[in-house]
Amino acid sequence: MSRKFSISSFIIVMIVILGSTFFTLPFYVTKPGMAEELDPVVHVDGGYQSKGEFMLTTIRMGKANIYTYLIAKFSKYQELYPINQIRNENETDEEYNVRQLNMMEGSKESAIEVAYKKAGQTVTSHFNGIYVMHVSDKMPASGVLEPGDRIVKLNGRTFQSSKQFIDYLSKKQSGEEISISFERDKETKNKRIKLAPLPGQKGRMGIGIHLIDDKNITTDPKVTINSDKIGGPSAGLMFSLEIYDQLTEEDITKGRKIAGTGEILPDGTVGPIGGIDQKIVAADKSGADIFFAPNEKGKKDSNYRLAVKAAKDIETNMKIVPVDTFSEALEYLDKVKGK
Repeated sequence: MSRKFSISSFIIVMIVILGSTFFTLPFYVTKPGMAEELDPVVHVDGGYQSKGEFMLTTIRMGKANIYTYLIAKFSKYQELYPINQIRNENETDEEYNVRQLNMMEGSKESAIEVAYKKAGQTVTSHFNGIYVMHVSDKMPASGVLEPGDRIVKLNGRTFQSSKQFIDYLSKKQSGEEISISFERDKETKNKRIKLAPLPGQKGRMGIGIHLIDDKNITTDPKVTINSDKIGGPSAGLMFSLEIYDQLTEEDITKGRKIAGTGEILPDGTVGPIGGIDQKIVAADKSGADIFFAPNEKGKKDSNYRLAVKAAKDIETNMKIVPVDTFSEALEYLDKVKGK
Protein backbone atom coordinates (compact mmCIF):
# COMPACT_ATOMS: atom_id res chain seq x y z
CA MET A 1 0.00 0.00 0.00
CA SER A 2 2.79 2.38 0.95
CA ARG A 3 4.71 1.55 -2.26
CA LYS A 4 1.62 2.12 -4.42
CA PHE A 5 0.99 5.42 -2.66
CA SER A 6 4.59 6.54 -3.26
CA ILE A 7 4.42 5.69 -6.96
CA SER A 8 1.05 7.43 -7.34
CA SER A 9 2.33 10.52 -5.51
CA PHE A 10 5.42 10.63 -7.72
CA ILE A 11 3.29 10.41 -10.88
CA ILE A 12 0.98 13.18 -9.67
CA VAL A 13 3.92 15.43 -8.80
CA MET A 14 5.51 14.83 -12.22
CA ILE A 15 2.21 15.62 -13.97
CA VAL A 16 1.88 18.86 -11.99
CA ILE A 17 5.49 19.86 -12.79
CA LEU A 18 5.10 19.04 -16.48
CA GLY A 19 1.75 20.81 -16.70
CA SER A 20 3.05 23.95 -15.01
CA THR A 21 5.73 24.38 -17.67
CA PHE A 22 2.95 25.03 -20.20
CA PHE A 23 1.23 27.61 -17.98
CA THR A 24 2.64 30.99 -18.88
CA LEU A 25 2.77 34.08 -16.70
CA PRO A 26 2.11 37.67 -17.91
CA PHE A 27 5.84 38.27 -18.30
CA TYR A 28 8.59 37.84 -20.87
CA VAL A 29 12.07 36.63 -19.95
CA THR A 30 15.10 37.92 -21.83
CA LYS A 31 18.61 36.46 -21.61
CA PRO A 32 21.92 36.66 -23.49
CA GLY A 33 21.63 35.23 -26.99
CA MET A 34 24.43 34.78 -29.47
CA ALA A 35 26.96 36.69 -31.51
CA GLU A 36 26.49 35.66 -35.13
CA GLU A 37 29.15 36.15 -37.80
CA LEU A 38 27.83 38.34 -40.60
CA ASP A 39 29.99 37.10 -43.46
CA PRO A 40 27.59 34.20 -44.25
CA VAL A 41 24.58 36.50 -43.78
CA VAL A 42 25.61 39.47 -45.95
CA HIS A 43 26.70 39.01 -49.55
CA VAL A 44 27.86 41.76 -51.92
CA ASP A 45 28.34 40.55 -55.50
CA GLY A 46 32.08 40.46 -56.16
CA GLY A 47 32.73 41.70 -52.63
CA TYR A 48 36.09 41.55 -50.86
CA GLN A 49 36.80 39.04 -48.08
CA SER A 50 38.39 39.85 -44.71
CA LYS A 51 40.42 37.85 -42.21
CA GLY A 52 38.40 39.06 -39.24
CA GLU A 53 34.66 39.05 -38.58
CA PHE A 54 31.85 41.47 -37.88
CA MET A 55 29.17 39.98 -35.63
CA LEU A 56 25.65 40.97 -34.69
CA THR A 57 24.54 40.25 -31.13
CA THR A 58 21.12 39.05 -30.04
CA ILE A 59 19.09 38.38 -26.93
CA ARG A 60 16.74 35.44 -26.42
CA MET A 61 13.20 36.16 -25.34
CA GLY A 62 10.21 34.02 -24.44
CA LYS A 63 7.12 33.94 -22.28
CA ALA A 64 7.80 33.12 -18.66
CA ASN A 65 6.46 30.11 -16.84
CA ILE A 66 6.82 29.67 -13.10
CA TYR A 67 10.27 28.08 -13.43
CA THR A 68 11.81 30.51 -15.93
CA TYR A 69 10.31 33.35 -13.88
CA LEU A 70 12.05 32.14 -10.70
CA ILE A 71 15.34 31.52 -12.53
CA ALA A 72 15.24 35.03 -14.00
CA LYS A 73 14.51 36.53 -10.59
CA PHE A 74 17.80 35.19 -9.29
CA SER A 75 19.92 35.51 -12.46
CA LYS A 76 22.00 38.61 -12.97
CA TYR A 77 21.76 38.74 -16.76
CA GLN A 78 18.18 37.64 -17.20
CA GLU A 79 15.40 40.23 -17.15
CA LEU A 80 11.64 40.08 -16.62
CA TYR A 81 9.28 42.42 -18.48
CA PRO A 82 5.50 42.68 -18.10
CA ILE A 83 3.76 41.83 -21.37
CA ASN A 84 2.55 45.43 -21.83
CA GLN A 85 6.18 46.60 -21.97
CA ILE A 86 6.90 44.29 -24.90
CA ARG A 87 3.69 44.00 -26.89
CA ASN A 88 1.27 46.76 -27.79
CA GLU A 89 -2.22 46.69 -26.33
CA ASN A 90 -4.23 43.81 -27.88
CA GLU A 91 -1.26 42.88 -30.07
CA THR A 92 -0.90 39.14 -30.63
CA ASP A 93 2.42 37.27 -30.58
CA GLU A 94 2.18 36.91 -34.36
CA GLU A 95 1.59 40.65 -34.84
CA TYR A 96 4.51 41.42 -32.53
CA ASN A 97 6.81 39.11 -34.52
CA VAL A 98 5.70 40.69 -37.80
CA ARG A 99 6.40 44.14 -36.36
CA GLN A 100 9.89 43.06 -35.30
CA LEU A 101 10.65 41.57 -38.72
CA ASN A 102 9.45 44.74 -40.42
CA MET A 103 11.73 46.78 -38.18
CA MET A 104 14.59 44.52 -39.24
CA GLU A 105 13.77 45.20 -42.90
CA GLY A 106 13.91 48.94 -42.28
CA SER A 107 17.21 48.51 -40.47
CA LYS A 108 18.71 46.59 -43.39
CA GLU A 109 17.61 49.26 -45.88
CA SER A 110 19.23 52.01 -43.82
CA ALA A 111 22.42 49.96 -43.42
CA ILE A 112 22.67 49.45 -47.17
CA GLU A 113 22.17 53.16 -47.90
CA VAL A 114 24.74 54.25 -45.34
CA ALA A 115 27.42 51.74 -46.39
CA TYR A 116 27.06 52.27 -50.15
CA LYS A 117 27.12 56.05 -49.88
CA LYS A 118 30.21 55.96 -47.65
CA ALA A 119 31.95 53.58 -50.06
CA GLY A 120 31.06 55.79 -53.05
CA GLN A 121 29.00 53.02 -54.68
CA THR A 122 25.68 53.31 -56.51
CA VAL A 123 22.58 53.21 -54.33
CA THR A 124 19.15 54.65 -55.07
CA SER A 125 16.02 54.57 -52.98
CA HIS A 126 12.42 55.18 -53.87
CA PHE A 127 10.18 56.14 -50.97
CA ASN A 128 6.64 54.80 -51.43
CA GLY A 129 5.17 56.13 -48.21
CA ILE A 130 4.47 55.46 -44.54
CA TYR A 131 2.00 52.70 -43.76
CA VAL A 132 0.02 52.00 -40.59
CA MET A 133 0.96 48.59 -39.21
CA HIS A 134 -0.97 48.56 -35.92
CA VAL A 135 -3.59 50.71 -34.19
CA SER A 136 -3.80 50.61 -30.38
CA ASP A 137 -7.19 50.34 -28.74
CA LYS A 138 -8.34 53.21 -26.52
CA MET A 139 -6.00 55.62 -28.32
CA PRO A 140 -7.08 58.56 -30.54
CA ALA A 141 -6.43 56.74 -33.84
CA SER A 142 -8.67 53.81 -32.90
CA GLY A 143 -11.73 53.80 -35.14
CA VAL A 144 -10.13 56.34 -37.48
CA LEU A 145 -7.07 54.60 -38.94
CA GLU A 146 -6.65 50.95 -39.90
CA PRO A 147 -3.65 48.70 -40.61
CA GLY A 148 -2.70 49.16 -44.26
CA ASP A 149 -3.63 52.86 -44.46
CA ARG A 150 -0.95 54.97 -46.17
CA ILE A 151 -0.22 58.27 -44.46
CA VAL A 152 -0.15 61.08 -47.02
CA LYS A 153 0.10 64.28 -44.94
CA LEU A 154 0.06 65.47 -41.35
CA ASN A 155 -0.99 69.09 -40.81
CA GLY A 156 -0.32 69.60 -44.50
CA ARG A 157 3.25 68.25 -44.23
CA THR A 158 4.73 65.29 -46.06
CA PHE A 159 7.36 63.01 -44.51
CA GLN A 160 10.17 60.87 -45.89
CA SER A 161 10.25 58.39 -43.01
CA SER A 162 8.18 57.21 -40.08
CA LYS A 163 10.87 58.64 -37.78
CA GLN A 164 10.22 62.15 -39.14
CA PHE A 165 6.51 61.60 -38.55
CA ILE A 166 7.04 60.42 -34.96
CA ASP A 167 9.54 63.19 -34.15
CA TYR A 168 7.07 65.79 -35.41
CA LEU A 169 4.25 64.42 -33.23
CA SER A 170 6.44 64.09 -30.15
CA LYS A 171 6.88 67.87 -30.00
CA LYS A 172 3.13 68.46 -29.74
CA GLN A 173 1.04 68.83 -26.57
CA SER A 174 -1.60 66.51 -25.15
CA GLY A 175 -5.05 67.36 -26.45
CA GLU A 176 -3.68 69.28 -29.45
CA GLU A 177 -5.61 68.48 -32.62
CA ILE A 178 -3.94 67.47 -35.85
CA SER A 179 -5.25 66.96 -39.38
CA ILE A 180 -4.24 63.75 -41.09
CA SER A 181 -4.63 62.69 -44.72
CA PHE A 182 -4.40 59.02 -45.63
CA GLU A 183 -5.19 56.62 -48.44
CA ARG A 184 -7.38 53.56 -48.06
CA ASP A 185 -8.58 51.45 -50.97
CA LYS A 186 -7.26 54.08 -53.42
CA GLU A 187 -9.40 56.76 -51.76
CA THR A 188 -7.89 59.74 -49.89
CA LYS A 189 -9.52 60.55 -46.56
CA ASN A 190 -9.03 63.52 -44.24
CA LYS A 191 -9.62 63.38 -40.50
CA ARG A 192 -8.86 65.40 -37.37
CA ILE A 193 -7.44 63.60 -34.32
CA LYS A 194 -6.50 64.81 -30.83
CA LEU A 195 -3.14 63.77 -29.42
CA ALA A 196 -2.79 61.85 -26.16
CA PRO A 197 0.13 60.69 -23.97
CA LEU A 198 1.65 57.40 -25.17
CA PRO A 199 1.43 54.64 -22.53
CA GLY A 200 4.81 53.83 -21.00
CA GLN A 201 6.54 56.69 -22.83
CA LYS A 202 6.78 59.54 -20.34
CA GLY A 203 6.14 62.94 -21.88
CA ARG A 204 5.66 61.67 -25.45
CA MET A 205 2.50 62.42 -27.41
CA GLY A 206 0.94 60.40 -30.20
CA ILE A 207 -2.22 58.93 -31.64
CA GLY A 208 -1.55 55.24 -30.96
CA ILE A 209 -0.26 53.85 -34.25
CA HIS A 210 2.80 51.91 -35.31
CA LEU A 211 4.23 52.67 -38.72
CA ILE A 212 6.47 51.10 -41.32
CA ASP A 213 8.36 52.75 -44.17
CA ASP A 214 7.77 51.37 -47.65
CA LYS A 215 10.97 51.95 -49.60
CA ASN A 216 12.69 50.24 -52.54
CA ILE A 217 16.51 50.12 -52.52
CA THR A 218 18.53 49.49 -55.69
CA THR A 219 22.31 48.98 -55.56
CA ASP A 220 25.23 48.32 -57.86
CA PRO A 221 26.79 45.90 -57.07
CA LYS A 222 23.85 43.89 -55.75
CA VAL A 223 23.68 43.05 -52.04
CA THR A 224 21.60 40.46 -50.22
CA ILE A 225 21.09 40.10 -46.46
CA ASN A 226 19.65 36.79 -45.26
CA SER A 227 18.54 37.71 -41.75
CA ASP A 228 15.97 34.88 -41.53
CA LYS A 229 13.88 35.34 -38.39
CA ILE A 230 16.04 37.89 -36.56
CA GLY A 231 13.79 40.79 -35.59
CA GLY A 232 14.20 44.39 -34.49
CA PRO A 233 16.45 47.20 -35.68
CA SER A 234 19.49 46.64 -33.45
CA ALA A 235 21.71 44.94 -36.06
CA GLY A 236 21.78 48.02 -38.30
CA LEU A 237 25.25 49.29 -37.37
CA MET A 238 26.88 45.89 -37.78
CA PHE A 239 25.14 45.27 -41.11
CA SER A 240 26.46 48.59 -42.40
CA LEU A 241 30.03 47.76 -41.31
CA GLU A 242 29.94 44.32 -42.93
CA ILE A 243 28.54 45.73 -46.19
CA TYR A 244 31.14 48.49 -46.26
CA ASP A 245 33.92 45.98 -45.57
CA GLN A 246 32.85 43.86 -48.55
CA LEU A 247 32.57 46.93 -50.79
CA THR A 248 36.09 48.21 -50.07
CA GLU A 249 39.39 46.50 -50.78
CA GLU A 250 40.93 47.36 -47.41
CA ASP A 251 40.31 44.80 -44.66
CA ILE A 252 38.88 47.08 -41.98
CA THR A 253 38.56 44.17 -39.50
CA LYS A 254 42.37 43.78 -39.46
CA GLY A 255 41.87 40.18 -38.42
CA ARG A 256 39.78 40.98 -35.34
CA LYS A 257 36.38 39.73 -34.18
CA ILE A 258 34.20 42.82 -33.90
CA ALA A 259 30.76 42.74 -32.32
CA GLY A 260 28.33 45.51 -31.54
CA THR A 261 24.80 46.76 -31.67
CA GLY A 262 22.79 49.85 -32.49
CA GLU A 263 20.07 51.00 -34.85
CA ILE A 264 21.42 52.78 -37.93
CA LEU A 265 19.51 55.72 -39.38
CA PRO A 266 19.77 56.79 -43.06
CA ASP A 267 22.05 59.72 -42.09
CA GLY A 268 24.51 57.36 -40.37
CA THR A 269 23.43 58.13 -36.80
CA VAL A 270 23.66 55.17 -34.40
CA GLY A 271 20.61 54.83 -32.15
CA PRO A 272 20.21 53.05 -28.79
CA ILE A 273 18.73 49.60 -28.28
CA GLY A 274 17.56 47.44 -25.38
CA GLY A 275 19.33 44.63 -23.54
CA ILE A 276 22.87 45.80 -24.18
CA ASP A 277 24.25 44.21 -20.99
CA GLN A 278 22.98 40.83 -22.20
CA LYS A 279 24.58 41.44 -25.60
CA ILE A 280 27.90 42.15 -23.89
CA VAL A 281 27.68 38.69 -22.30
CA ALA A 282 26.83 37.10 -25.68
CA ALA A 283 29.72 38.86 -27.45
CA ASP A 284 32.22 37.91 -24.73
CA LYS A 285 31.23 34.25 -24.94
CA SER A 286 31.88 34.39 -28.69
CA GLY A 287 35.40 35.74 -28.17
CA ALA A 288 34.88 39.24 -29.59
CA ASP A 289 37.84 41.63 -29.36
CA ILE A 290 35.86 44.87 -29.85
CA PHE A 291 32.27 45.86 -29.09
CA PHE A 292 30.63 48.99 -30.55
CA ALA A 293 27.98 50.52 -28.27
CA PRO A 294 25.64 53.47 -28.94
CA ASN A 295 27.03 56.48 -27.08
CA GLU A 296 23.85 58.60 -27.15
CA LYS A 297 26.04 61.72 -27.15
CA GLY A 298 27.44 60.93 -23.72
CA LYS A 299 24.10 60.59 -21.96
CA LYS A 300 24.40 59.56 -18.30
CA ASP A 301 22.55 56.24 -18.70
CA SER A 302 23.62 55.62 -22.31
CA ASN A 303 23.98 52.19 -23.88
CA TYR A 304 27.75 52.70 -23.78
CA ARG A 305 27.83 53.33 -20.03
CA LEU A 306 25.65 50.28 -19.36
CA ALA A 307 27.90 48.21 -21.63
CA VAL A 308 31.04 49.31 -19.78
CA LYS A 309 29.42 48.41 -16.46
CA ALA A 310 28.50 44.93 -17.70
CA ALA A 311 31.95 44.41 -19.23
CA LYS A 312 33.64 45.23 -15.91
CA ASP A 313 31.26 42.95 -14.04
CA ILE A 314 32.00 39.90 -16.20
CA GLU A 315 35.72 40.83 -16.33
CA THR A 316 35.99 40.67 -20.10
CA ASN A 317 39.04 41.82 -22.04
CA MET A 318 36.78 42.98 -24.87
CA LYS A 319 37.25 46.67 -25.74
CA ILE A 320 34.00 48.65 -25.43
CA VAL A 321 33.90 51.51 -27.93
CA PRO A 322 31.32 54.37 -27.85
CA VAL A 323 29.94 55.51 -31.22
CA ASP A 324 27.36 58.09 -32.24
CA THR A 325 27.75 57.61 -35.99
CA PHE A 326 28.81 55.06 -38.57
CA SER A 327 31.76 57.28 -39.48
CA GLU A 328 33.02 57.21 -35.88
CA ALA A 329 33.10 53.40 -36.00
CA LEU A 330 35.17 53.51 -39.21
CA GLU A 331 37.53 56.10 -37.73
CA TYR A 332 38.14 53.87 -34.72
CA LEU A 333 38.81 50.82 -36.90
CA ASP A 334 41.24 52.84 -39.01
CA LYS A 335 43.40 53.35 -35.91
CA VAL A 336 43.23 49.77 -34.66
CA LYS A 337 46.40 47.73 -35.02
CA GLY A 338 46.26 44.49 -36.99
CA LYS A 339 45.99 41.23 -35.11
